[in-house]
Amino acid sequence: MSDTSAPTVDTAREAVSRRLLMCSPRYFDVTYSINPWMDPAKPVDAGAARLQWEQLRDLYVSLGHTVELIEPDEDLPDMVFAANGATVVDGKVLGSRFRHLERTAEGPAYLRWFTDNGFPDVLWPEYVNEGAGDYLLAGRTLLAGTGFRTDPRSHAEAQEFFGVPVVGLTLVDPRYYHLDTALCVLAPGEVMYNPAAFSPGSRAVLREMFPDAILAGAEDAAVFGLNAFSDGRNVILPEAALSLAARLRERGFNPLGMDLPELLKAGGGAKCCTLELHPAVHLDGASC
Repeated sequence: MSDTSAPTVDTAREAVSRRLLMCSPRYFDVTYSINPWMDPAKPVDAGAARLQWEQLRDLYVSLGHTVELIEPDEDLPDMVFAANGATVVDGKVLGSRFRHLERTAEGPAYLRWFTDNGFPDVLWPEYVNEGAGDYLLAGRTLLAGTGFRTDPRSHAEAQEFFGVPVVGLTLVDPRYYHLDTALCVLAPGEVMYNPAAFSPGSRAVLREMFPDAILAGAEDAAVFGLNAFSDGRNVILPEAALSLAARLRERGFNPLGMDLPELLKAGGGAKCCTLELHPAVHLDGASC
């Protein structure tokens, strides 16, 4: 369903320049299956995957964002999905401990990048968490997914480390196995999400926190329309997410279509390829 009753927003929105970490799909392939999207029997066009990824990177740069790169590892075909590599809040880095053996080595690889690139406050986690795939910063609250990948015990670990409130949300549809496949933070107090992806209690929490949220229907969710990136004005999402794009325009956002069909064969979209390096902030909310 969608929030067709939501009023059009005329207020001009302002894009905020972001610092992003990405990883080239140089070695991308689908050689195993750890989510419903992955089928090793379906061939992957590595050249097309790299071209699609480069178009996404170039779009970020054209929008004024800073893109940094981590070197891919030939033994880690899913390393392109940088969002899972860590969670960064206020310049502090919580490393990722992956649930599946096939991705385990990605956690240390990403953590080395942070320690080598000027991030002094880094924590190797005790519990399984899959980075900013399951941790989404909404203002000064960290929305935390669980149900398929991230251990709910890691939510307390994240709250203690970052010192911001953590709200747990339970995913129930295996197609939407990370939080960032079912929910997108558009601006500090605004989100869009797929209600069907969440447990009844989590849906109630989301209604309480975000009563004016954009609600995605089955068609937009199925094309990974919620695995989107927002800079506060521009929202990068699949071209096929037509209803979501229309709702975004009504709210004053600028939707930008960007398809990544090769990467979707592994269950990844624009947000999966993008790890935002949230900087430290002053108490007044300004970046420092």
